[in-house]
Amino acid sequence: MTGGHPLLPGLADELLARAQQEAERWARHVRDELDAMYLGKGRHADHVNAKMLARVLADHGWPGHRLVGPAASRAAWQLALHADDEPDFQRTAARLLHRAAKTGDACLQQWAHLHDRALVNSGESQEFGTQYRLGPDGLEPYPIREAALLESRRTCIGLLSGAMALAALQQRLSSPSYPRAQDDTIRLRALAGAA
Repeated sequence: MTGGHPLLPGLADELLARAQQEAERWARHVRDELDAMYLGKGRHADHVNAKMLARVLADHGWPGHRLVGPAASRAAWQLALHADDEPDFQRTAARLLHRAAKTGDACLQQWAHLHDRALVNSGESQEFGTQYRLGPDGLEPYPIREAALLESRRTCIGLLSGAMALAALQQRLSSPSYPRAQDDTIRLRALAGAA
């Protein structure tokens, strides 16, 4: 950022507003407060947000700290995470986020989450163990590439250990603020940044 202010404050405001609307919708989704019509509208909103963010990526690259500020950069990350029906877009966003993170203009841990999400949504094994699903015995990570090297990969980018991340996620899911949903996968998607 120059002088402590983002270079594109209008874009920052738009990203923050879209992420706030999305967070409110996902919270209602988690609480099973949305009917089929609103679920469809939510998927449409995710698609529209992904298209808007794709234009930003094409024009500016990743909207990092200098361009939009840390909060709006995080908002862009949240929008990209929820573009689950568009893994090609998620891969592109993750690649640009990684470039920005390598220069200190974005958060490396956010990149790991988005990178894993894009891999999982493409049917591939994740690298950092940030994405979970409900298995027969409770929460379990989606398949992990070279699982024996997971902890060293997590440590290298500043993520908590896998065990600590899983415990934190389990605690969040058992919190009264996250009541049981019909589809707990939705809850895990809404808490994508928790692991």
